[in-house]
Amino acid sequence: MNKKTVRDVSFTGQRVLVRVDFNVPLDGDVITDDTRIRAAVPTLEYILAQSPKAVILMSHLGRPKAPKEAGTSLAPVAPALAALLGKPVAFADDCVGDAVANAIASLPEGGILLLENTRYHKGEEKNDPELAAQMAKHGDVFVNDAFGTAHRAHASNVGVSQHLMAVAGLLMEREIDYLANAIEAPQRPFVAVLGGAKVSDKILVIESLLGKVDKLLIGGGMANTFLAAKGYALGSSLVEADAIETAKSLIAKSGDKLVLPVDLVIADAFSNDAQKRTIAADAGVEDGWRALDIGEATLKVFADVLATAKTVVWNGPMGVFEMPNFANGTFKVAEYLAQITQSGATTIVGGGDSVAAVEQSGLADKITHISTGGGASLEMLEGKVLPGLAALADK
Repeated sequence: MNKKTVRDVSFTGQRVLVRVDFNVPLDGDVITDDTRIRAAVPTLEYILAQSPKAVILMSHLGRPKAPKEAGTSLAPVAPALAALLGKPVAFADDCVGDAVANAIASLPEGGILLLENTRYHKGEEKNDPELAAQMAKHGDVFVNDAFGTAHRAHASNVGVSQHLMAVAGLLMEREIDYLANAIEAPQRPFVAVLGGAKVSDKILVIESLLGKVDKLLIGGGMANTFLAAKGYALGSSLVEADAIETAKSLIAKSGDKLVLPVDLVIADAFSNDAQKRTIAADAGVEDGWRALDIGEATLKVFADVLATAKTVVWNGPMGVFEMPNFANGTFKVAEYLAQITQSGATTIVGGGDSVAAVEQSGLADKITHISTGGGASLEMLEGKVLPGLAALADK
């Protein structure tokens, strides 16, 4: 990585402004998954070990339509972070203004302050220069450790970088290193596994990956559109009619790289309790039935491809894994990746649903790298330059 990181600067005596990704799921005031908070701890401990004057943390949470919208305050994160760090974490109920400046000034030496949701200000998502300038006043140096928002040019990640020396945190560095290496210099065979509902969301990713991978395995709802492009009947399955021609052209240009399901688990309703059975994909899905998972024959094909892989990138579930009866394909792929990781392959999982599946399967610690940024990791796979990364200081 040719960008400066926390290893390239000294934080002693500095007010360190850190953009973290604490966009965590909440049930009322209870954090239901603290993965993103835990992911920030190594960077914060690295900074704190250098005796900074203060550490000020910024993050967004959700998509609040108005300030103080229920379920979008970062207040519950402060005690959760304090427990992980073993240090007090103060909380400010705004992210700019005199009250925040006073809160920073009153921190003890080396104190930590978490600011309120940056998206309570409309200027955040517009990368408003005035809001960014106000945020930048909080620190002497800026650390961006929020890979999950690196694909967005917002005030709290890109705007602030116009005013302060901006360096990557350890999580950002790890994300970039793994994803960049997978794309630019993968150990081969290099295999990508793509799932999720829509082809249209991932057309650019597919086009980019076809030029780089040895095999591209397609599952999930998006596979239906490819199967429809081959002329197969899909019944009541999710098919993007306006993406069929695109799917045809991707099949035509892919050679033997594109691997599609050969069988499907179909159901007579979109329900976990629906009747289900497995059919060959080329037999077609009858009216009133829909494909909700990949079948065992497809899993055998996928397993054979993955068994020889040295680098694997996975984004998107293989079926409606939220329903236990249609989760088999997704969880089996997670198992395959865990197995080949043990044999020395580099496995990278990105995207909220596939990450959730790996976490649920209890295999997260058996995957080489789990990305904290679904959208950001997809845009990297497309070959795009991420604004949050571009804004960091060059080495």
